[in-house]
Amino acid sequence: MDRSLYERLGGNDAIVAVIDDFVARVAGDARINGKFARTDIPRLKAMLVDQVTDVSGGPATYMGRGMDETHAGMGVTSAEFDALVGDLRETLEELEVPAPEQTELLAILAPLRAEIVEIESAATGTALPDSYRNAPPLATV
Repeated sequence: MDRSLYERLGGNDAIVAVIDDFVARVAGDARINGKFARTDIPRLKAMLVDQVTDVSGGPATYMGRGMDETHAGMGVTSAEFDALVGDLRETLEELEVPAPEQTELLAILAPLRAEIVEIESAATGTALPDSYRNAPPLATV
């Protein structure tokens, strides 16, 4: 039986390591970090771990908002999206994720571009519009 992408990526610990590095890399990237100025970073990390775990065949179900709802009104440009993907590629390289797994993961995530990009533009570093509303806090039990 073939192993899932989740297993080939290294499971939960490896995905958490990827997300931690990726989020730190994005935070230092002036081309896109303005879009995350009001982001609840622990929530973002938890949602990304669940999303990557879910799409890669792991034992989690992504329960966050859809990408279109999450990014509506953010004014994300195509160049900002490409910069984000570049940061993810750099993280995957840095953490020595094998090329076939990188390609498979990026192919799964690529269709999200249509739900995230609002402006076809080479501009990066654009401000998060004041009108943008972040997700409500996660419910605590």
